[in-house]
Amino acid sequence: MTKRLVFLGPPGAGKGTIANRIAAKFNLPHISTGDLLRKEVAAETEVGKKAKGEMLRGELVNDELVTAVLRKRLSQGDAAKGFILDGYPRTMKQVELLENALKEIGEKLDVVLHIDASQKTIIKRLSNRRQCKRCGKLYNLVSLPPKNKGRCDVCQGELFQRKDDEQEAIKKRLQAYGQRTKPIISYYKEKGLLREVDCNGEIEENLLNAEEALKGI
Repeated sequence: MTKRLVFLGPPGAGKGTIANRIAAKFNLPHISTGDLLRKEVAAETEVGKKAKGEMLRGELVNDELVTAVLRKRLSQGDAAKGFILDGYPRTMKQVELLENALKEIGEKLDVVLHIDASQKTIIKRLSNRRQCKRCGKLYNLVSLPPKNKGRCDVCQGELFQRKDDEQEAIKKRLQAYGQRTKPIISYYKEKGLLREVDCNGEIEENLLNAEEALKGI
């Protein structure tokens, strides 16, 4: 059965981790628009050049630009059997653009999974996050620490804390996310597509909650 899923959730709620696990279980491509944009930037494509400045400033990339990258990814063969969209849509304009893109290929969403956690939980997770300066791999000092302190397991690059993972920055990110996403959540709830998942626990518990929410699709 084709499964077309959207995973929504604030930064630090665990949607990326859960999306990876669910994607592997159902053999679906896990599509992160953030990853797609980073690839465009690294490849120095026209889209990447346009998106680079906004990404470096920590701003949301233009809706049409993000959707253009997503459309290209959805046209690939592995997405025909379904997909998990991670971190998209992030605005009501993107909701509209996504619906139009899916309509063009005769598809529609099956479920929108809202993965949520408390501010306290999210601050604890993100403030302990570290990233490799060389390859970008993410770690968590509590739940996923590196084998060698301060060094990446993959490339031995130096680990650092991103500015947006400092406590005050996290609070601002959560506030902005809530304001931006509230109408999206309400929209999908009204359409009967929204399913809520409590992700305040450990990874395995959160995964079970997500799997339970996806039963019947």
